[in-house]
Amino acid sequence: MKWISKLKDYILLIKFTLSFMVVFSTVVSFLIAPNEQFFVRNKITSVLLLFAAGMLVTGSANAINQLLEKTSDSLMKRTAKRPVASGRMSIEEAGIFAFVTGAAGVFMMWWFFNAESAMISLFSLFLYGFIYTPLKKVNSVSVLVGAIPGALPCLIGWLAAFGNGPIAWTGGWVLFAIQFLWQFPHFWAIAWLAHKDYTTAGFKLLPADKGPTRFTAMQSIIYSALMIPVGFLPYYVGIGGLTSMFILLGCNLWMVYVSVLLFIRMDAASARRVMFSSYFYLMIVLLALFANRGVAIAL
Repeated sequence: MKWISKLKDYILLIKFTLSFMVVFSTVVSFLIAPNEQFFVRNKITSVLLLFAAGMLVTGSANAINQLLEKTSDSLMKRTAKRPVASGRMSIEEAGIFAFVTGAAGVFMMWWFFNAESAMISLFSLFLYGFIYTPLKKVNSVSVLVGAIPGALPCLIGWLAAFGNGPIAWTGGWVLFAIQFLWQFPHFWAIAWLAHKDYTTAGFKLLPADKGPTRFTAMQSIIYSALMIPVGFLPYYVGIGGLTSMFILLGCNLWMVYVSVLLFIRMDAASARRVMFSSYFYLMIVLLALFANRGVAIAL
């Protein structure tokens, strides 16, 4: 059926799996925040609204990404079948979709939650779609720039929990820091494995111009090591207990370990281990903080 094919194309346009991961961190951060007083009667409804708004904003950013990278996507095997790159969806259709979903998502954040979460959602959408996306072909600093909108969903979810009342920002910035640092070993492992495809499309995403090198592996070790002290912060600001602190420590040590193995072995299997470890890392860390959270303090 034609409508089924069209639905599949829109799912590809918003990069549903990636969007879901992003919104997962938003929702869990919302639940970690001290939001019982504001949402005690409507928590399920609030989570559903936040999920919907997050999917709209993230889907819009990913649609803009595919609009701007139409030619590049057509050159890579793993992206050539995307709707815009393949020509199944026009630039005009994708552009209208991106505008409508982005505007609707930001409006929902403002109407149902607060202006702070809406403005940061808009900033994240702009930074990802119009700064990070074109910068990928200019310099590998794009990874640093892209890590900002990649981590902002945690802060957005945290801020959304306070409604229009007084906001305690500290916990949100701690969650932002965790997800910000996590992205470097995660993304460089992906770029390591997809280096040939990225080079064909003209993307400069690895920290070394010569491709996957020990310098890239060392960068992964450094950022994984930085995650260790940051992992203690949730306990000290009151958004996690002792159990979650030790879980974070174990996860961070594991990320250092697999990054060291990549440095030693310099092979695709080791890069793949870093990539899959990073996927599990984020899920385990956020759920551990949610399950073992302490009483958040307003700082």
